[in-house]
Amino acid sequence: MSSNSTDDSNNSDYEDPATEHCFANSIAVNNTNIDFDESGAATATATASSSKSKKKISSALSRSARRIQIELTEMADDRSSIYSAGLKADDLYEWDCVILGPVDTVYEGGTFFLDLRLSHDYPFAPPKVTFRTRVYHCNVSSRGAICVDILGQNWSPALTIAKVLLSIWSLLADCNPMDPLDYRIGKQYLKDRENHDKTARLWTKTFASCSNVTE
Repeated sequence: MSSNSTDDSNNSDYEDPATEHCFANSIAVNNTNIDFDESGAATATATASSSKSKKKISSALSRSARRIQIELTEMADDRSSIYSAGLKADDLYEWDCVILGPVDTVYEGGTFFLDLRLSHDYPFAPPKVTFRTRVYHCNVSSRGAICVDILGQNWSPALTIAKVLLSIWSLLADCNPMDPLDYRIGKQYLKDRENHDKTARLWTKTFASCSNVTE
């Protein structure tokens, strides 16, 4: 399954995805027997190694930050009629996004809010995107996780946040019931399309209409 998360089968309240933080530590020196006479030299070596690691991390952060800043500027000039995005509390790595439901679909008239989180490895690692607005869709989990290949194994550094949002918008217009995150909805889509569409429209009106939507 091509997804950036896993799912349970029920449509319940969303939960924010957990974030893991990895810290590089210089442990080689701790695993080496060092004579007291050479402790000064060993300490100097460890300090130099730590300094180099910090420079590498700083350089990586600078590269990702520059790339994100470029995309932020491009999206400000884009003025797309189907999506918008911006920083959350001035954090380059946390974005608020909005997608409008595609016309002539069960999501028409809906305004869907999403959370987008970037890692410091971006653009070499895909963003993590989740729906904040509830949506009745076989490729969206009860927690808002999204099953779309470019957020997983088909991610490429050439892709952008704008292309990710466009891909999610396209998924609303054309779902993939053969690779669902919510198997019950996927099965209903294939075997009882009328009731599927009726429920999806009701959810759109209830959770994503302008009068009811909340950020």
